[in-house]
Amino acid sequence: MRRCLIAGLLVFAAGSAAAAQAAPIRHTVTAGAHKLALWEKRAAKPTRAILLLHGRTWSGLPDFDLQVPGEQRSLMDALVAKGYAVYALDLPGYGASPRDASGWNTPESAMADLTAALRWIADSSKVAVKPALFGWSLGSVTAMFTAQRHPELISALIMFGWPGVRVAGLAPLDTAKKPLRAATTAKAAAEDFIAKGMISQKAIDAYVAVALKADPVKADWRRTEQWGALDAKKVVTPTLLLQGELDPIADAKAQVDFFTGLGTADKQWVVLKGGDHAALMEDMQPAFVAAMVAFLERPRRS
Repeated sequence: MRRCLIAGLLVFAAGSAAAAQAAPIRHTVTAGAHKLALWEKRAAKPTRAILLLHGRTWSGLPDFDLQVPGEQRSLMDALVAKGYAVYALDLPGYGASPRDASGWNTPESAMADLTAALRWIADSSKVAVKPALFGWSLGSVTAMFTAQRHPELISALIMFGWPGVRVAGLAPLDTAKKPLRAATTAKAAAEDFIAKGMISQKAIDAYVAVALKADPVKADWRRTEQWGALDAKKVVTPTLLLQGELDPIADAKAQVDFFTGLGTADKQWVVLKGGDHAALMEDMQPAFVAAMVAFLERPRRS
C-alpha cells in the first residue's frame, strides 16, 4: 500500500472491518415527473450519510454493492462498517429506475435527479450532518455539476475516476434522433478490471453477471454541450479527488487541471498505487475507504 499526499496529512489504515451483509432497502424518490430507485444500507446508529452515484453504463448495486461469497467487494458494506448510512442512486434508465418519457438523460436532468435524492436523504436519513456526495467516472462529472449549483446540500464532494470536462464517448450520441438502446456486453462489464492481481476472477465474473442483469440495455444521453458549464472554480465544497494509478480514464492532466482549479482550499488528491478504474471493488478497497473516511472525519477549523 502506498500513500499519496496532496494538501494535507492523510494516513491509510490497513485491513478491513467486517462488512454488513444485509440486503439493501429500496426507496423511491420523486424527481419531477419520474421515479428513481434509491438503495440504502446503514449502520445501527449512523454518524454520517453518503450518496454514491454510478458511472456511464452500470447502475448503483453492481457498482457499489457487489456481493461475492468469501470476499469483501461491496463499497456500501465497507462504509456501513465505518458507521455510515449509505445510499446508491439509479439515474433514469439505470438499474431499477425506468427511463423518463423522453428516453434520454441529459446533464441538467441528471443534476436535477441527483439533487432530488440529496434532498430526500437530508429529510429522511436522520443524520445531523449533511450528506457527502461520491461520484464514480461519469458520476463524478454529475456530482461536480451538482456541487457547483447546490453546495448547500452536501458536506463534502468525493470524486473517483474523473474523466475531465471533455466526457469522452458521449458527444456522438447528440446526433441520434432517438435513443439507441444498445445492448450491454460481458466484455464491456469486465473492461475496467485491468490491474493484474488486484481482484479475483470469481469477483470479476460476479460483477459481469449482476451488471448485465441490472443493466441489459445502455442508457442514452444527449445535450452533452451542457457539460460546458462545468467549472472547478465554482466548486466551493470540501473536495477529495481519488485516482487509480493505472486508470486510463482518469488521465493525469485532467486531475491536475481539476485539482488546481478548485474554488475551495479544503481539498485533497490521493493516488492509489496499482489501482485502476474499478479500484473501489478491488483488493485496495480498504485503502480506498480509509482515504474517504479520513477526509470526511478530519479535524476542521470552524
